[in-house]
Amino acid sequence: MTKRAKKAGIVGKYGTRYGASLRKQITKMEVSQHAKYFCEFCGKYAMKRKVVGIWGCKEYNPASALTVRSTIRKLREQTEG
Repeated sequence: MTKRAKKAGIVGKYGTRYGASLRKQITKMEVSQHAKYFCEFCGKYAMKRKVVGIWGCKEYNPASALTVRSTIRKLREQTEG
């Protein structure tokens, strides 16, 4: 069989720049930052990161943006109470 090129994934945009180990670290961060997360309010995997510290749900669209701090506080209240 012939050899195939390795797929670059989300860090393919960097090409051969910055070194392999740094691109591997960036892969972990960018995959988690672009992933969809579980929304506690609507019960669907629709929560995405909009900007640093602000998360928004595609299905459940509140008037104000949900911040990480308020989401963590609500999760903590659910587990304690």
